[in-house]
Amino acid sequence: MIKRLKESYSIVALCQTFNIHRSSYRAWINRPLIPSSDKAKALTMVKLIHGESNGSAGARTIAAISTLRGLPLSRYRSGRMMKQLELTSCQRPGHAYKKATQEHIAIPNHLAREFNVEKPNKVWCGDVTYIWSGKRWSYLAIVMDLFSRKPIGWAMSLSPDSELTGKALSMAFETRGQPDNLMFHSDQGSHYTSRKYRQLLWRYQIKQSMSRRGNCWDNSPMERFFRSLKTEWVPETGYRSFVEAKNAVIRYIIGYYSQVRPHQHNGGLSPNAAEQKFWFAY
Repeated sequence: MIKRLKESYSIVALCQTFNIHRSSYRAWINRPLIPSSDKAKALTMVKLIHGESNGSAGARTIAAISTLRGLPLSRYRSGRMMKQLELTSCQRPGHAYKKATQEHIAIPNHLAREFNVEKPNKVWCGDVTYIWSGKRWSYLAIVMDLFSRKPIGWAMSLSPDSELTGKALSMAFETRGQPDNLMFHSDQGSHYTSRKYRQLLWRYQIKQSMSRRGNCWDNSPMERFFRSLKTEWVPETGYRSFVEAKNAVIRYIIGYYSQVRPHQHNGGLSPNAAEQKFWFAY
């Protein structure tokens, strides 16, 4: 009895010294020693999703994907598990863009930053970026449906010309069933203002819209997509060859970005899931 009282007094003294409540100590001392199967499943899910994202997904993204897959997680719990698993996100900070007010003389900015579209195949946007492959730059052209932010056409080559952007547009036009009453928005790059590309738009009966000169915010969904691609997927040193770069980009577009990655614009759904939800209710 005396021994138990001495132990009790020593525990009280230790808790007071380290500013710990005695109930917290009792909860810790009575904790189950057998690992929780639910926690093990959650840890496995966090590690799996982080691997699928090529190491780019943070706590918020992992929590959203896990919840959609039937294992609810909060961003705080997924963050603690990432810390336990020693996982980090490779996201980079944002970038401030220069603003401008001048519109293209021949092609106005018809879109006027109205990026919220009510249904698919009404407004598409496009842009070109560069990716290091082997010993030179390769160029990627993307066409995106603004409704779900889904990439629907793409092409890669070693030259950023109108043939590259034309291939991406033709892929989108054919795979989406040759829609009508369509607008295409882009910046004022020469590969979009050329006669060859404008003739292709005329052939497909697509209305053309262009950003103001030097204003990246007028085409911000495309800028955001390329930022996600380069921070989430493309290695800092680039790829060893053009073929490796092309295969990796296609895996990102078709696999991770369109099928898995949640998008804030879609209410946490992936682009594919957002379009499926629309057509199911249509």
